[in-house]
Amino acid sequence: MTTALLTHPDTLLHVMDGQHPESPARITAILDALAQEKISSHKSPNTLLASLQRHIAPEASDEQLLRVHSAAYVQKIRELAPRAGLVRLDPDTAMGPMSLSACLHASGAAVLATDLVMQGKASNAFCCVRPPGHHAGKSRAAGFCIFNHIAVGVAHALAAHGLKRVAILDFDVHHGDGSEDIFKNDERVMLCSTFQHPHYPHRGADSRTERMINVPLAAGTGSEGFRAAVQTEIAPALERFKPQMLFISAGFDAHAQDPLAQLKLQNEDYAWVTSFAMQVAERHAGKRIVSLLEGGYHLPALGQAATSHVRTLAGL
Repeated sequence: MTTALLTHPDTLLHVMDGQHPESPARITAILDALAQEKISSHKSPNTLLASLQRHIAPEASDEQLLRVHSAAYVQKIRELAPRAGLVRLDPDTAMGPMSLSACLHASGAAVLATDLVMQGKASNAFCCVRPPGHHAGKSRAAGFCIFNHIAVGVAHALAAHGLKRVAILDFDVHHGDGSEDIFKNDERVMLCSTFQHPHYPHRGADSRTERMINVPLAAGTGSEGFRAAVQTEIAPALERFKPQMLFISAGFDAHAQDPLAQLKLQNEDYAWVTSFAMQVAERHAGKRIVSLLEGGYHLPALGQAATSHVRTLAGL
């Protein structure tokens, strides 16, 4: 088996404005970096991208969305989707003519990835889709996010595959407050989120529970502090919870070169935390991992960090 890569061309057509950091170029930067990454192989072409199992993401259904979002909110998003121009949902988040399709396919990627991994058709999966999702709550868009794709995937694993314990590892530089909003009262789900504090969305530092493992980090924390936080705060929680499947909110905006935050992580940290997640999944989850792209806004750094993540997932 191989690592699955899920994409959809419509995720390149969601545009909020010409200057917005959450741009289609993010997807291109990652795919280009994967295509340029050489691997040792007897096959040709011998690139990381060519070694992955490629899938085009379907649209998520209303049934799948309604497991995590309110019916009124899903209907509101469908009604607001413009045929032309932009509709602003919050100060940071807008919809254009192709935004609804991009969101539906991004959530659909999480569903298909979950099925592929649960059915043993892929070792693990990375969903290279946008817009990101982890700030979207049950009934609100926020922070570039409209639907919470990783939550859709988690809920699908619970509902369609009968799992009893699923964990999310969120190493985006911003707290996964939408994921917390959706799952804070669901005993089947653990969220482990490292994030810069104080920083957007200005939540999470005081809402930790036995399953919402929120780990605020100061600006400038760097590699050593990040790894220590994962080992001392997150690792014991995951060992207690023993997840049957692990989802990753893979934000790369904690990178030292990212313009939106200051945690100062390096490419090697993303390989390290991915390896950590794989070890947890091997012990408890039958190696089952689904990863979804969240943030990351310095394009060269995003491509490099995502490549480190995917190359580790692929065992290369």
